Parts: sequence; structure tokens; C-alpha cells
Amino acid sequence: MVDLVSQYNNIKPAIDSAILNVIENAQFINGPEVSSFKEELEKYLDVNHVIPCANGTDALQIALMALGLKPGDEVITPSFTYIATTEVMALLGLKPIFVDVDPNTFCIDATLIKSAITEKTKAIVPVHLYGQSAPMNEIMEIANQYNLFVIEDNAQAIGCDYTLSNGKTIKTGTIGHIGCTSFFPSKNLGCFGDGGAIFTNDTDLSIKIKMISNHGQSKQYYHDVVGCNSRLDNIQAAVLRIKLKELDKYNNARRRVADYYDAFFKQYPQITTPSRAENSTHVFHQYTLKLEGINRDELRSHLAKNEIPAMIYYPVPAHKQKMFESFGSADTILPITDWLTERVISLPIHTEMNEEQLNKICNTVAEFING
Repeated sequence: MVDLVSQYNNIKPAIDSAILNVIENAQFINGPEVSSFKEELEKYLDVNHVIPCANGTDALQIALMALGLKPGDEVITPSFTYIATTEVMALLGLKPIFVDVDPNTFCIDATLIKSAITEKTKAIVPVHLYGQSAPMNEIMEIANQYNLFVIEDNAQAIGCDYTLSNGKTIKTGTIGHIGCTSFFPSKNLGCFGDGGAIFTNDTDLSIKIKMISNHGQSKQYYHDVVGCNSRLDNIQAAVLRIKLKELDKYNNARRRVADYYDAFFKQYPQITTPSRAENSTHVFHQYTLKLEGINRDELRSHLAKNEIPAMIYYPVPAHKQKMFESFGSADTILPITDWLTERVISLPIHTEMNEEQLNKICNTVAEFING
């Protein structure tokens, strides 16, 4: 689904030099590369505070911990997402309240949020799925009305621009109270292992987030709150510093791939290409089709026989996962989510794709449809 080898080869001298520099200086934890990356990402996102951490799941968990939520508190979130978004809620004793998604954008349907709010509701966690923004104008309006926190899961949409109601354009992950991201290798901004980060414009929150991610320490050996050990290592930060300079170019390359796919598949009424969310750009972490009247499993097998990968994100939504049985979520009715899980398929999309590869993928899909 991604070609990380070709991507590496295109920036190999800079990457090799950066990694070697870390090794030679033997500063592997909380070193200068982490500090520099933090500052550079703050500048790129135009956000006051970036707190790097070990991975995207930790980022979400630490964000929830920083808000002081208590066991039994409810958090509104979509079910149509990777399990990490809601897994951390269960770990903290919080109750995920699943809301359906927009069938066009795949992101949470803001018109359904108010009806899910109760006296126990404390936060909303929208997911900027597949590379475009959830409807943040509407979400922030609801959050302000009901005094709720908003944590953005921005793991799939770093670099995405969103236009606010006042006409200002800002980066996703910096709109709510806290934003979280992952630097898993296949992400638009990915390192060579695990990594993540938390963003906020709130200085008090940033202090608490930093403490929690470092054993709850205010200073060494003085632990003010219960925390965890979640740090971005210096080698990963060095890699991310190089890749951050390429991020806009990478996202534009993904858009060109999406445009190619869009132009080809518009001739097939059985295929619905990705919609573009209102007020949002799209960075195409995934290129996800909706199929109608096409056997998805057979199409995927046909692609595999032709050495073309394809993925189904996500075949079992969170509310139907066994891990949430104790929350009674299996009784939740989410018709759009269930409908999408039966129809979506994602094609390869990455920064190094060329026209020959795209032509082969498109023609292989066409070959299956045309019989």
C-alpha cells in the first residue's frame, strides 16, 4: 500500500547523515533532535505547544488523562475508525458513545452529536479519517454550547487545512483543545518506527501533558500526577525532521494520485470515488472507494493475483468489537457505519507512485468489472 523503500532512497543522504549524527553523539533520549523537531512542527502547524511521545495511541491516552476525566465519563466518537481511538477510552474507564458517520466523507456526522449528549458527556473525539477534516466548525460550536472538550484524532490527516467559520484557514489538530497524531511509518509523516505527538494552544494543558508523558514529573524525581513513560526517541525525531520538510510535497503527490484515480473511475457508476469535505483540503492518507454491485472480496483477490495490494478499513467497526461488549455497544444502531464496512476498499496511494503503476491498478480494476 506504500513504498517506503523508494521514499527513503529519494532522501537517503539526508536520512543517513541525520541518523549517523545521533549515533555518533550517543544522545538517544530527549536529545537535541527531539527539541528541534518539536519547534519545527510547532512552526509548521502554527500551534503553541507540541509534545512528542512514543506513538499515536499514547498521544490519545495522555490527552484524555490531561483533561482529568473520571471513570464513567462519556466521550462521543465515531465507530468507523481504527480501534486505538476508542481503546484508550476503555483503558481509562471512560465510556465511548458511538455516533454514525457521514456516508460521503467517512467522518463523524455532526448533526447526530447533540442527541448523544448526556449529563455524563465530557468530550468529543472526532477522527479526521483517511486524510480530510471532520466538520470542526459544527463540532466546536456544539462543544462550546455544552462545555465539552474536543480532542482531534489527526493521525491520518497531518498537513490538512481547514477553513473556520471566520474564514481563517488552520491545520487540523490545532482546532480543538488537544490534537493527537501518529508517526507510524506508513503515515503521511512517518518515522522509521513508532512515534507520536500531542498539540495544544493551552499552556496549562501543555504542562500537564508533558508531565504525564514523563512519569508525572514536574522535575526529576518529583512526581505530581500519575503518568506514563512515552517519549519520542532521538533517531525517530531526526528522521521526522527530514520528512517534515517534504510533507507538503508528499501530500501534493498523494493528491495527484487521487486525481488520476478519480478521472479513471468516473466512468464506472458502480464505484464512488472519495468526496471532499466542506471547508477541508484532503491529504489522502488512504484512497477509499465505495462499491455497489461489485463483489469486494473477489475484486480484492483479483488485484492480489495481479500483485496489487488492497485493504479494507475497517471491516469490523469499534461498536461491534468484542472488547466493547461490556459497554453494551453491540446494541448501538449505526446504519451508515455498517453500510460502509460492507462496501469500502482502499487502493494503494503513496508519494512515489508513477503513471505506469497507476495505469496497471486502474486497468486491473476495470478488467474485473468488465469481466
